Amino acid sequence: MKTNNILVIGGNGKTGRRVAALLAKKENVKISIGSRTAEIPFDWENPETWSLALKDKNSVYITFYPDLAIPSAPETIQKFTLLATKLGVEKMVLLSGRGEKEAQVCEEIVKATAQKWTIVRASWFDQNFSESFFLEPILAGFVALPRADVLEPFIDADDIAEVVTEALLNEKHNGQTYELTGPRLLTFKSAIAEIAKITEKEIIFQSLELDEYLNMLREYQTPEDEIWLINYLFEEVLDGRNSSITNDVEKVLGRKATDFSVYVENTAKTGVWNEINQLS
Repeated sequence: MKTNNILVIGGNGKTGRRVAALLAKKENVKISIGSRTAEIPFDWENPETWSLALKDKNSVYITFYPDLAIPSAPETIQKFTLLATKLGVEKMVLLSGRGEKEAQVCEEIVKATAQKWTIVRASWFDQNFSESFFLEPILAGFVALPRADVLEPFIDADDIAEVVTEALLNEKHNGQTYELTGPRLLTFKSAIAEIAKITEKEIIFQSLELDEYLNMLREYQTPEDEIWLINYLFEEVLDGRNSSITNDVEKVLGRKATDFSVYVENTAKTGVWNEINQLS
């Protein structure tokens, strides 16, 4: 049987490392990690690194850093997909945003360029509360966010990784666009409340206006490019347009999407939230 040589871009990231771990268990699959620190480095900002990383690959999982919403993303995705196809990549699976018009431009580029493609749109990750920008406020016991009452169907990164792995290895997913959500709608306030309840820790939640939140980030000396992206996500994507759930996880995996409460219970066991209220 032919070996499937797969490049996992962002292979150290939230979904990428999970996809790589799942692929490592499969027969006739050879994985390469696409990252700046890999043995053969891959850097979105340095196109000269792309060719070596793509050499002899027939499939690619594309996660774009920092986000498909940034103005330069379509041009970069266009250059990358054209090069990948030229070098013999047959299948591309793109991780996309849900409800982002700019991301959909990149989706169309992949569709027009790749021989075979699958688009995986995902809502906000559960893991943002344990592996990303919400972790430190949770540890401090004080979370202040805008859009506190908008309903979001948070999705588990493990579910995303399983769908991506299926898409990379199974031809029946070619030409499909999957919109992945969790099975339940939650506000940020209720999500934090679930974490507080299961960890038995006090976590204060404060609702802010978006301008207040951005000013707070500036006080913490957050880089302006990150502030731009956060502003975009909260202003454009968290406006209620994504306050609905789908059954696409079940359609692909044959089981329901992981509930947020299951994620919280499993994550609490790892101890990642144990230092809540101990940080100053």
